[in-house]
Parts: sequence; structure tokens; C-alpha cells
Amino acid sequence: MSFYERLEKYAELAVKVGVNVEPGQTLMIRASIDTAEFVRLITKKAYQAGAKQVHIEWQDPVCTRLKYELAPMEAFDEYPLWQAKSREELAEKGGAYLVIESDDPEWLKGVDSGKISAASKAAGIALKKWREYMLSDQMSWCLIAAASRPWAKRVFPEKEEGEAVEALWNAIFQATRVDREDPEGMWKKHNASLQEKMALLNQKRYKKLHYRAPGTDLTVELPDHHIWCGGGAKNERGVLFNPNIPTEEVYTAPLKLGTRGTVRSTKPLSYQGNLIENFTLRFEKGQIVDISAEKGLDALQSMIGIDEGARYLGEIALVPHNSPISNTDLIFYNTLYDENASCHLAIGAAISTCIEGGAELSPEELQKAGLNESMTHVDFMIGSADLDIDGETDEGIREPIFRKGNWALTP
Repeated sequence: MSFYERLEKYAELAVKVGVNVEPGQTLMIRASIDTAEFVRLITKKAYQAGAKQVHIEWQDPVCTRLKYELAPMEAFDEYPLWQAKSREELAEKGGAYLVIESDDPEWLKGVDSGKISAASKAAGIALKKWREYMLSDQMSWCLIAAASRPWAKRVFPEKEEGEAVEALWNAIFQATRVDREDPEGMWKKHNASLQEKMALLNQKRYKKLHYRAPGTDLTVELPDHHIWCGGGAKNERGVLFNPNIPTEEVYTAPLKLGTRGTVRSTKPLSYQGNLIENFTLRFEKGQIVDISAEKGLDALQSMIGIDEGARYLGEIALVPHNSPISNTDLIFYNTLYDENASCHLAIGAAISTCIEGGAELSPEELQKAGLNESMTHVDFMIGSADLDIDGETDEGIREPIFRKGNWALTP
């Protein structure tokens, strides 16, 4: 297949499997101006699938960086309420939301961390209701990625710019199964395989998980009535969609106060345009009480300082080391890709669908059930070929879930 043919199949996958556009539905796309050609293809596919409206929320990294460099500090205490309301209206009217990531992982390097922190807090407050819609799957949404020159050069620094962009697109097509004969059919099979792992974990009903690896000795308790999720999801109308393309994870929500021990990252984390590398978090009674990082300590402090909930976990996710993205041996410097090559955790808000009946519970009821609430949700990678994970039953019996980074779970 030619590049354009694969790009067209990728656009079709985003529309039919990612957000799964319904006839008469409105689709909102958030994307960088660098991805205009790809966005036009998606727009075409969305209208062909029956979309009523396709709205584009364009981003320009250059203009955004200029704001951080030149705008006064008070500008970052504000978030456009019209933008927040437009997203809420989209969800309330049954629309779908597609995000296309393509940024340079360090596009805000050197920017005043105080401005970044203030902007994150302002966005977190303004988008609280919107975040609840997404975390409870009340609407269809999907996160995908597109190659850009700055990101490609980060992943392939030894290549010329054009070759780097081509190599990154090829890696994206491979990871999303677009290079296969029937991508849509492949995704149905892949979602089914993830559901098999979910069903087995949900049958086990583990009380705790124990993680062991170099630099990691962590215990995470699970709330009563937790649910393992992964792959495809259903919105409130029962329509299937895939929140992430690609995805290799099964995940659930931890008990807010039930994490203790130390965990060390295994891949760089790109957070708010800055890289955080080789960092360690120590937990007591669920809370992060100590941190260190070889690079990006200021960004790490900003990340866990957004609000009180940013010091607690909101997600635990299992991804085998032997998986398509991991087997590329690439570090993508992009959470969507790196988290699907590695077991990971997330600080911040829990996903409400990870507990029985969670989509119908109020924020107060979710907190009472033991789930964390926060204005943020940031995944970070902890998986490797050296990671062992045990599940502990109510009776205190430990069973292997992962050995040497891969599944060891048996019925």
C-alpha cells in the first residue's frame, strides 16, 4: 500500500473504530495545524459515515509557546469558559470527541514552570464537568497520534527530517494495525483478546497487587467491587468506541488510601511540554510523600501539585512487555504510545467505570467507594522485562499475574 492509502485507512479507523461516528452525530476534532492533511481525511470519512457536523479545534504549538514566553502571569489563571462550555454541550448532545497528538515532547522546555502550573490548574477547574463526562464514558471519545517533524526527530534523531517523519508514520501504522489487510477486523479480534484478560481478572477479585522490579517495591489495594476494563468501551447509548488507538492495556482503579512503597519509572514522561526522566515516587497510605528525578524535577513537582488528588493514584494498568509497541524497541516520548508498551500507573482522577455502577454514581459516591478525585490524570510507565506482579486474594494467598514483564495469570 502507498503512504496515502495507509493514511486513508488510518483516518477510517479513527472514525469507525475510534469514535465510531453515528449518523446525525457531531464530531469535534482537536489537532495541531501541522496535521491538516490528516484532519481533512478524517473529516471526509466522518461525513461519509453520516456525521452531521465536524468541528475542528485547531492548535498551533508555536503560538502557544509565544503566549507562555510573552503573556503576563495573570493570563494563565484564566481558561476560556466558552471553550469549556462548547465541550460540555458536545457531550450533552451526544457528540463525539477526537484528539490527535503530534507535539514535540519538549515543546515547552525552558518556559516558566509557574505559568505551566497555573494554566494546568485553570484548565482543570474549567473542564471538571467535561472530564467527568469522559471518565464515565458518557460520550464517545478517542485519542490517536500523527507524525510531526519535531516529534519524529525526537524518536529518530539519527535520521534526516524527512526520513524521520516517514519512519514515525510507519511505526504508527504498524502499532495501530493499519498496515494489515483488515484493520477494522483486526481491532475486533484485539479487543476480544483484551476482554479475555479482563474477564479472568474480574473473576479473581484480587484484594491487592504487589509490584517488584529494580527500584520498585509497591503494594496497591483495590476497592471492593472494582472492575477491570480495556480495549473498547460503550457510551451511555450502548455504542462501542475505542478511547485509545493503539491500546494494549487492561486497567482498573486503585483504592485511594491503599498504596504504599516505592515505584520507579522506566520510560521518559512528556508532561506539559517537558520531559521527566528516571523518577521515583514513594507512597504512604496512598499519598506520594517523597519524589526524585534525574531530569524534570520541577515538572514532576508541578504535576503532583495541581491539587490534593494529584498525590494519589487513579489508575493501574497492565501491559505485557512482549507486545507490538514494546517490541519496536522505540521510546516514543509520547504517553499514548509508551504507556501501551509498558505497565503503568496514573496519578489523579480515577475512571468511574472501573467500579460497579460507577457511571451512575456522583463524585461524592465515587469518593465514598474509595476512588480518587482530581483535576488531572497523568499516566507514567513502570513496566520492564524485570517486572513481577502478584495478586493477593481476600485469604492472603498470592498468585502470579506477571513474571519478567509478561502475563503469568492462569484461570
